[in-house]
Amino acid sequence: SNAGGLGMLALGWSSPEAVRAEIRATKALTKRPFGVNLVLTCPQEERLATCLEEGVPVVSFFWGQAGSLTAAAHRGGAKVLHTVGSAEQARISAEDGADAIVAQGWEAGGHVYGTVATMALVPAVVDQVATVPVLAAGGIADGRGLAASMALGAAGAWIGTRFLASIEAPIHPRYRDHILTAKETDTEYGTVFDVCWPDAPHRSLRNKTIEAWEAAGRPPAGRRPHEGAVVAKSPYGDVVAYQSHTPASGDEGDIDALALWSGQGVSLVRRVQPAADIVREISDEARAILA
Repeated sequence: SNAGGLGMLALGWSSPEAVRAEIRATKALTKRPFGVNLVLTCPQEERLATCLEEGVPVVSFFWGQAGSLTAAAHRGGAKVLHTVGSAEQARISAEDGADAIVAQGWEAGGHVYGTVATMALVPAVVDQVATVPVLAAGGIADGRGLAASMALGAAGAWIGTRFLASIEAPIHPRYRDHILTAKETDTEYGTVFDVCWPDAPHRSLRNKTIEAWEAAGRPPAGRRPHEGAVVAKSPYGDVVAYQSHTPASGDEGDIDALALWSGQGVSLVRRVQPAADIVREISDEARAILA
């Protein structure tokens, strides 16, 4: 945020106390706008209320329609971003009052709400929502991607995988090493890592868990290799095979077996930098291209 980007806190599963603490810690580090991302697979009224009490200026909703939460956020003084995977979802979100739409192409890393590629999705969403700003997401990792997004009509870009290589990202070093060496063909889209978040498509790097599942004939949940086995330990407890869990710096165990979330733009991520330098590098490159 200090470098000019809109930093986002992913707090959709955090306790209200943790939400408050993360917001206050961020406010102590920046006077610039930042936001909180809330995932709609679980009730978010309490977390949203906490965000608004703390004066969070931007709230982002993901995985479903926000409905009355959008109006509640507006009453609390926050702007609302809403992530969509189709033009029809964008239309509904815009009618609900979203201040900006995030058009997430299926190239994106982590959980992916739609099945349309970024190149096709962004202009379709832009045309659908008219005057509502659109942010492009999915496969964007440098200034070329930002410039391309803006050429498609987007007002900016939502970038994830590139920031896994920031020095501030609290991911496990082994996970970061995989990101830095991966090719654009090394990701897998599917629902393998479904423990704790079932039936939710996602994109991650191919790893030993996926390969063992494929070698067994891609059996359904309940019949997969090593299912239920503890493969790692986090500060919050055991991590079992196929769990939807981000390998964090405090984790121990078989990190290579965990969900290594990554978008297809991963081949453009080749060095560790401060987050501020990533923001400046991407924006400077995009400005030069657009000029």
